[in-house]
Amino acid sequence: MLNTLQEIAYQAGQTIMEIYNSEDFNVEVKGDGSPLTRADKAAHLVIAEGLEKHFPEIPVLSEEGKDIPYETRKNWPNFFLVDPLDGTKEFIKRNGEFTVNIALIEDGNPIAGVVYAPLLGTMYAAEIDASGHWQLATGTKAIESNVLSNAEVKESQLLVASSQQPKQKPETSDQKPYRIVASRSHNNELTEAFIEEKRKEFGAVEIVPMGSSLKICLVAEGKADVYPRLGPTMEWDTAAAHAIALAAGCTVLEYESKTPLTYNKESLLNPFFVVASGN
Repeated sequence: MLNTLQEIAYQAGQTIMEIYNSEDFNVEVKGDGSPLTRADKAAHLVIAEGLEKHFPEIPVLSEEGKDIPYETRKNWPNFFLVDPLDGTKEFIKRNGEFTVNIALIEDGNPIAGVVYAPLLGTMYAAEIDASGHWQLATGTKAIESNVLSNAEVKESQLLVASSQQPKQKPETSDQKPYRIVASRSHNNELTEAFIEEKRKEFGAVEIVPMGSSLKICLVAEGKADVYPRLGPTMEWDTAAAHAIALAAGCTVLEYESKTPLTYNKESLLNPFFVVASGN
């Protein structure tokens, strides 16, 4: 399944790039005030058609798809959760920090996920195998095909193992600062307070700005220590990257309750959450 999901994400990414390289994004404003471009719509069609072709028995919930009542979807044992173009604001800014997100959810938890950043040529893919263990693959160079080599998978599995080793709190100013991912387009006083708390706890703090679901992937890669999302997100914004984070040994917990973030709730609005490296 994962290779197929990567292929679908890759094709959606190429469709997005065709529009990215054009002169007109045809930007609209949705009811919630967020932007919508023809790239969002085109990528949705590519993904919806691909999933229907290969996995017709599994329902799809997509940001740009039709609304599906909770009374219908609450009985789904599994489903695909899709954001065809995450980071539309970054897409419009042409800064490259936008992604295609496809996740497979089972009983409220992500069990597979693909995050593809087409302009950056970077793809993350993770799934739980038959033995119940996470497998993680990342490709960090521009790719002609989304199917990742066995060598890349082996290297990334070693990265997962190392990411699960306890990390020590910085003790002197000579050590690396505690790295906090912050949104390029969304920030607030609560996030600033979180950063200030970490500054008191760890001393030196480095802010790592990033857009879209790549923020979660930075923590999974070990390029940041924590990502506090203390503002609104939707389930399709986070599910695919959530799978990547879990595969890398990270925690993804609700901010208030410290319980795991789950999916297919009656409200598709996520609670505030924090993604932390495996320490």
